Amino acid sequence: MISAGNDIVCLSTINAARTNQYKFYSKILSDAEIPLYNEFSLAGIPFEIFVWLLWSVKESAYKFLQRHQPALVFTPVKFVVKSLQMPIGFQPTSFDVLELTGLGFGSAVAGIVNYDSFCLHSRSVLYKELIATVVNGDNNFDSIAWGVKTIDNTDADRQSAEVRLFLIDSVKTVFGDGNFIVEKNEHGCPVLFKDGEAMHVPVSLSHHERFVGYSFVSSLYKI
Repeated sequence: MISAGNDIVCLSTINAARTNQYKFYSKILSDAEIPLYNEFSLAGIPFEIFVWLLWSVKESAYKFLQRHQPALVFTPVKFVVKSLQMPIGFQPTSFDVLELTGLGFGSAVAGIVNYDSFCLHSRSVLYKELIATVVNGDNNFDSIAWGVKTIDNTDADRQSAEVRLFLIDSVKTVFGDGNFIVEKNEHGCPVLFKDGEAMHVPVSLSHHERFVGYSFVSSLYKI
């Protein structure tokens, strides 16, 4: 299955005390997923960050599948994270740039998430300020383009406009110049158009507070 899914969590907005309450995190994590925290605990990463990391993986997986299953309802505990592998010696650092873009991933938290009969793969970049996750149908992310950017205005309309401009700037570096726009289809999934024609390129958009991000499959469209 070919699709796109990404998610961003702005960590300055989370309520750590609430997140650490079983009544809250049990709506996101299953009991079987809690042992995955062991590796993160050894690295000094708080449990609440782990909870929101899994949320980010699950939300990204939902977006990936929802493009093909429009009636899919996001129920976090039904998306089961089977593994999460941290880079060797990993420690979160500050997000000290205005934007970060990539094609594929170097150092990232690698995961596997299952939903029903589907098995998806994830990559998450974790900073002190944010978590950004991208999901793919297999473990090869070489053709997955992604980006994260800081914005000044967190108004919802501004977030939506900024993330589209951010995506289009990246799309032009891959697919060349043209009149690109992003619209939503009848199911709410973003669709990329070039010169008035829909491109068969799955894209995903996300925003949370002062961060916006995208992911798309860069290898499907020929200029």
